[in-house]
Amino acid sequence: GAPVEHLPFEEVDYWPELCEIMEWSKTHVHSTLHICWGAQAGLYYHYGIPKRQLDQKLFGVFRHTLEDPNFILFRGFDDTFWVPHSRNTTVDREDIEAAPELKILSSSPEAGVYAVKTAQGRQVFLMGHAEYDRDTLKKEYLRDVAAGVDIRLPKHYFPEDDPGRDPLVRWRSCAHLLYGNWLNYCVYQTTPYDIGGIRHGVRTDD
Repeated sequence: GAPVEHLPFEEVDYWPELCEIMEWSKTHVHSTLHICWGAQAGLYYHYGIPKRQLDQKLFGVFRHTLEDPNFILFRGFDDTFWVPHSRNTTVDREDIEAAPELKILSSSPEAGVYAVKTAQGRQVFLMGHAEYDRDTLKKEYLRDVAAGVDIRLPKHYFPEDDPGRDPLVRWRSCAHLLYGNWLNYCVYQTTPYDIGGIRHGVRTDD
Protein backbone atom coordinates (compact mmCIF):
# COMPACT_ATOMS: atom_id res chain seq x y z
CA GLY A 1 0.00 0.00 0.00
CA ALA A 2 2.96 2.39 0.13
CA PRO A 3 2.76 5.03 -2.64
CA VAL A 4 5.92 3.97 -4.46
CA GLU A 5 4.60 3.54 -8.00
CA HIS A 6 5.59 7.09 -9.01
CA LEU A 7 9.21 6.25 -8.21
CA PRO A 8 11.60 4.44 -10.53
CA PHE A 9 11.99 0.89 -9.24
CA GLU A 10 15.63 1.48 -8.32
CA GLU A 11 14.65 4.37 -6.03
CA VAL A 12 12.37 2.23 -3.85
CA ASP A 13 14.20 1.57 -0.57
CA TYR A 14 13.58 -2.18 -0.60
CA TRP A 15 14.25 -2.75 -4.30
CA PRO A 16 17.56 -4.63 -3.73
CA GLU A 17 15.88 -6.99 -1.25
CA LEU A 18 12.94 -7.53 -3.62
CA CYS A 19 15.35 -8.35 -6.44
CA GLU A 20 16.99 -10.97 -4.23
CA ILE A 21 13.58 -12.55 -3.56
CA MET A 22 12.62 -12.55 -7.24
CA GLU A 23 15.95 -14.10 -8.22
CA TRP A 24 15.59 -16.74 -5.49
CA SER A 25 12.06 -17.55 -6.70
CA LYS A 26 13.41 -18.69 -10.08
CA THR A 27 15.04 -21.75 -8.52
CA HIS A 28 13.06 -22.30 -5.31
CA VAL A 29 9.41 -21.50 -6.12
CA HIS A 30 7.34 -23.54 -8.56
CA SER A 31 4.81 -20.80 -9.35
CA THR A 32 5.04 -17.12 -8.45
CA LEU A 33 2.01 -14.83 -8.54
CA HIS A 34 2.77 -11.11 -8.96
CA ILE A 35 0.02 -8.53 -8.32
CA CYS A 36 -0.33 -4.87 -9.45
CA TRP A 37 2.91 -2.99 -8.65
CA GLY A 38 4.45 -6.38 -7.90
CA ALA A 39 3.51 -7.51 -11.43
CA GLN A 40 5.11 -4.42 -12.93
CA ALA A 41 8.19 -4.94 -10.76
CA GLY A 42 8.44 -8.59 -11.82
CA LEU A 43 8.09 -7.80 -15.51
CA TYR A 44 10.76 -5.13 -15.17
CA TYR A 45 13.20 -7.27 -13.20
CA HIS A 46 12.83 -10.51 -15.16
CA TYR A 47 12.21 -9.13 -18.68
CA GLY A 48 13.25 -5.46 -18.68
CA ILE A 49 9.72 -4.22 -19.39
CA PRO A 50 9.20 -0.64 -18.12
CA LYS A 51 6.14 0.71 -16.39
CA ARG A 52 4.47 3.75 -17.94
CA GLN A 53 2.91 6.71 -16.17
CA LEU A 54 -0.82 7.14 -16.89
CA ASP A 55 -2.31 10.55 -17.63
CA GLN A 56 -4.81 9.95 -14.84
CA LYS A 57 -5.27 7.25 -12.23
CA LEU A 58 -6.87 4.01 -13.39
CA PHE A 59 -9.47 3.63 -10.66
CA GLY A 60 -12.56 1.45 -10.58
CA VAL A 61 -13.89 -1.95 -11.62
CA PHE A 62 -13.43 -2.90 -15.26
CA ARG A 63 -14.72 -5.56 -17.65
CA HIS A 64 -12.10 -7.97 -19.02
CA THR A 65 -12.04 -10.59 -21.73
CA LEU A 66 -10.05 -13.80 -22.06
CA GLU A 67 -7.41 -14.01 -24.77
CA ASP A 68 -6.34 -17.53 -23.83
CA PRO A 69 -9.38 -19.25 -22.29
CA ASN A 70 -7.62 -22.62 -22.32
CA PHE A 71 -5.01 -21.73 -19.70
CA ILE A 72 -5.94 -23.52 -16.48
CA LEU A 73 -5.80 -20.33 -14.38
CA PHE A 74 -9.10 -19.27 -15.95
CA ARG A 75 -10.91 -22.60 -15.75
CA GLY A 76 -14.62 -21.97 -15.15
CA PHE A 77 -14.48 -18.29 -16.14
CA ASP A 78 -17.09 -16.61 -18.31
CA ASP A 79 -15.99 -14.93 -21.53
CA THR A 80 -16.06 -11.57 -19.72
CA PHE A 81 -15.42 -10.81 -16.05
CA TRP A 82 -14.80 -7.82 -13.77
CA VAL A 83 -11.68 -6.87 -11.80
CA PRO A 84 -10.88 -3.81 -9.63
CA HIS A 85 -7.88 -1.63 -10.50
CA SER A 86 -6.24 1.22 -8.61
CA ARG A 87 -2.96 2.44 -10.08
CA ASN A 88 -1.18 5.35 -11.70
CA THR A 89 1.11 3.31 -13.94
CA THR A 90 0.70 0.57 -16.53
CA VAL A 91 2.63 -1.77 -18.82
CA ASP A 92 2.16 -1.45 -22.57
CA ARG A 93 0.94 -4.41 -24.58
CA GLU A 94 3.60 -3.80 -27.21
CA ASP A 95 6.38 -4.15 -24.65
CA ILE A 96 4.95 -7.44 -23.37
CA GLU A 97 4.43 -8.85 -26.86
CA ALA A 98 8.05 -8.05 -27.69
CA ALA A 99 9.18 -10.56 -25.03
CA PRO A 100 8.90 -14.07 -26.57
CA GLU A 101 8.81 -15.69 -23.11
CA LEU A 102 5.52 -13.99 -22.22
CA LYS A 103 1.92 -14.57 -23.24
CA ILE A 104 -1.04 -12.25 -22.57
CA LEU A 105 -3.99 -14.13 -21.08
CA SER A 106 -6.55 -11.40 -20.51
CA SER A 107 -7.11 -7.69 -21.12
CA SER A 108 -9.63 -4.88 -20.86
CA PRO A 109 -10.51 -2.12 -23.36
CA GLU A 110 -10.35 0.41 -20.51
CA ALA A 111 -7.75 -1.07 -18.16
CA GLY A 112 -5.33 -2.60 -20.69
CA VAL A 113 -3.46 -5.85 -20.17
CA TYR A 114 -4.59 -7.72 -17.04
CA ALA A 115 -2.97 -11.17 -16.93
CA VAL A 116 0.33 -12.42 -18.35
CA LYS A 117 2.19 -15.72 -17.95
CA THR A 118 5.48 -17.24 -18.92
CA ALA A 119 5.60 -20.00 -21.50
CA GLN A 120 5.50 -22.71 -18.82
CA GLY A 121 3.25 -20.83 -16.40
CA ARG A 122 6.00 -20.58 -13.78
CA GLN A 123 5.35 -16.85 -13.40
CA VAL A 124 1.95 -15.16 -13.49
CA PHE A 125 1.51 -11.38 -13.54
CA LEU A 126 -1.85 -9.76 -12.64
CA MET A 127 -2.25 -6.00 -13.06
CA GLY A 128 -5.47 -5.68 -11.03
CA HIS A 129 -6.85 -6.58 -7.62
CA ALA A 130 -9.39 -9.40 -7.78
CA GLU A 131 -8.82 -9.88 -4.03
CA TYR A 132 -10.29 -6.48 -3.07
CA ASP A 133 -13.19 -6.37 -0.62
CA ARG A 134 -16.46 -4.61 -1.39
CA ASP A 135 -15.39 -1.34 0.23
CA THR A 136 -11.66 -1.23 -0.56
CA LEU A 137 -12.02 1.29 -3.40
CA LYS A 138 -14.60 3.23 -1.39
CA LYS A 139 -12.20 3.62 1.54
CA GLU A 140 -9.43 4.73 -0.81
CA TYR A 141 -11.73 7.25 -2.50
CA LEU A 142 -12.99 8.72 0.80
CA ARG A 143 -9.43 8.85 2.17
CA ASP A 144 -8.23 10.87 -0.81
CA VAL A 145 -11.26 13.17 -0.73
CA ALA A 146 -10.62 13.90 2.97
CA ALA A 147 -6.96 14.62 2.19
CA GLY A 148 -7.87 17.05 -0.59
CA VAL A 149 -6.44 14.85 -3.33
CA ASP A 150 -7.80 15.41 -6.83
CA ILE A 151 -9.47 12.02 -7.20
CA ARG A 152 -12.27 10.95 -9.54
CA LEU A 153 -15.04 8.56 -8.64
CA PRO A 154 -14.04 4.93 -9.21
CA LYS A 155 -15.62 3.78 -12.47
CA HIS A 156 -18.35 1.13 -12.63
CA TYR A 157 -18.37 0.87 -8.84
CA PHE A 158 -21.01 2.95 -7.04
CA PRO A 159 -24.61 2.43 -8.26
CA GLU A 160 -25.46 5.45 -10.43
CA ASP A 161 -22.07 6.91 -9.41
CA ASP A 162 -23.48 7.78 -5.99
CA PRO A 163 -20.74 7.40 -3.32
CA GLY A 164 -23.45 7.42 -0.67
CA ARG A 165 -24.66 4.00 -1.84
CA ASP A 166 -23.07 0.62 -1.20
CA PRO A 167 -20.72 -0.44 -4.01
CA LEU A 168 -21.88 -3.17 -6.35
CA VAL A 169 -19.64 -6.26 -6.16
CA ARG A 170 -19.08 -7.69 -9.65
CA TRP A 171 -15.82 -9.56 -9.13
CA ARG A 172 -16.17 -11.93 -6.14
CA SER A 173 -16.90 -15.12 -8.10
CA CYS A 174 -13.99 -14.66 -10.50
CA ALA A 175 -11.68 -13.85 -7.58
CA HIS A 176 -12.50 -17.16 -5.88
CA LEU A 177 -11.98 -19.02 -9.15
CA LEU A 178 -8.74 -17.24 -9.94
CA TYR A 179 -6.96 -17.86 -6.67
CA GLY A 180 -8.46 -21.34 -6.25
CA ASN A 181 -7.28 -22.31 -9.73
CA TRP A 182 -3.81 -20.93 -9.11
CA LEU A 183 -3.38 -22.76 -5.81
CA ASN A 184 -4.78 -26.02 -7.18
CA TYR A 185 -3.43 -26.25 -10.71
CA CYS A 186 -0.32 -24.03 -10.70
CA VAL A 187 0.94 -24.98 -7.22
CA TYR A 188 -0.56 -28.08 -5.60
CA GLN A 189 -0.95 -30.41 -8.56
CA THR A 190 2.23 -29.55 -10.47
CA THR A 191 4.90 -28.71 -7.88
CA PRO A 192 7.62 -31.41 -8.17
CA TYR A 193 8.33 -33.53 -5.11
CA ASP A 194 12.05 -32.90 -5.50
CA ILE A 195 12.99 -29.21 -5.21
CA GLY A 196 15.66 -29.88 -7.81
CA GLY A 197 12.83 -30.18 -10.31
CA ILE A 198 11.98 -26.53 -9.67
CA ARG A 199 15.55 -25.51 -10.39
CA HIS A 200 15.46 -27.33 -13.72
CA GLY A 201 11.97 -26.23 -14.71
CA VAL A 202 10.30 -29.63 -14.41
CA ARG A 203 6.53 -29.39 -14.84
CA THR A 204 3.72 -31.80 -15.60
CA ASP A 205 1.78 -29.44 -17.90
CA ASP A 206 2.13 -26.25 -19.92
